[in-house]
Amino acid sequence: MENHRNKGAKVQLEDIKNVSVIGAGIMGHGIGLTYALGGYKVVLSARRETTLSNAMRHIRNDLKTFAESGLISQDMIEETLSRLTTTTDLKTAVKDADFVTETIAEDVEAKRQIFTNLDVFCPRHTIFTSNTSSLVLQDFTSQCKRRDKILITHWFNPPHIVPVVEVVRSEETSDETMELVYALLKKVNKVPVKIFKEIPGFVVNRIQMGMIREVWSLWQQGIASPEDIDLAVKGSFGLRLAAIGPLETCDLAGLDLWYGIADRLFKVINDAHEPPEALKIMVESGELGLKTGKGFFDYKIDYFAKGEDERVKTRDKKFIQLLKLLYSQ
Repeated sequence: MENHRNKGAKVQLEDIKNVSVIGAGIMGHGIGLTYALGGYKVVLSARRETTLSNAMRHIRNDLKTFAESGLISQDMIEETLSRLTTTTDLKTAVKDADFVTETIAEDVEAKRQIFTNLDVFCPRHTIFTSNTSSLVLQDFTSQCKRRDKILITHWFNPPHIVPVVEVVRSEETSDETMELVYALLKKVNKVPVKIFKEIPGFVVNRIQMGMIREVWSLWQQGIASPEDIDLAVKGSFGLRLAAIGPLETCDLAGLDLWYGIADRLFKVINDAHEPPEALKIMVESGELGLKTGKGFFDYKIDYFAKGEDERVKTRDKKFIQLLKLLYSQ
């Protein structure tokens, strides 16, 4: 007998049992881990077995870090792993899925092919989401027949730790889909933020890039070293914004004060429409940051090979401390 959900019945939160994550890189493995920790059966899919084996190794390490930090018990490590399976076959990955998240690279054609296949391979009730950070749904979902059941869930690295997920609807996304995905993310202990209009960069990346543009400009001009720029941000508004947002910060200091500062500084801060030339030279020279061992800073390059980069471990432990302080119930 055909499942009632395949006859057009409204999907409820309790109907979602099986989650599929397409793509198992830095974002995919952390997103899959989050849903598995939330009690869902998760199928993690990628084109290569090596990608999946690396993903599972990172998931085990992440679970150990969670246990060491007191976020989960030791028993939950194996319990969570038991809910995770992997496959390189897309059709197998999604044939029983109630909810699918795509996390592949920002390639329009590749995403279009994925979503076209998902529309064919998945049950009719299945909801699709994309983790895109710079594209809009119309770019790659126009051929799908269930566009009312598609939206963007934009996670932030590391996704298994950073609380906020932007939930971005298109003009065709139904209210029911928006509310259901919002509820699902809350159920797996994330902090969903509703974005009502689909614009490039959404909310967080547009704010972040506004800051980064000025940071890059200050660095290129030699105003301060990379170390001191990072130190200045972390120990000032970076610390403050972790507890109160930018608009509350304005309210608490006084909007007249902020207006006056803006009136003076807006005339002199960077307003470039292109990335700085110095950054272009670094990229063309292969200085790409952690993944190549050198960027603004120097790194070990064994993270992707062995999962042992100390900077990443230190970062995650700091994030977990903040998570426990700011978001514990």
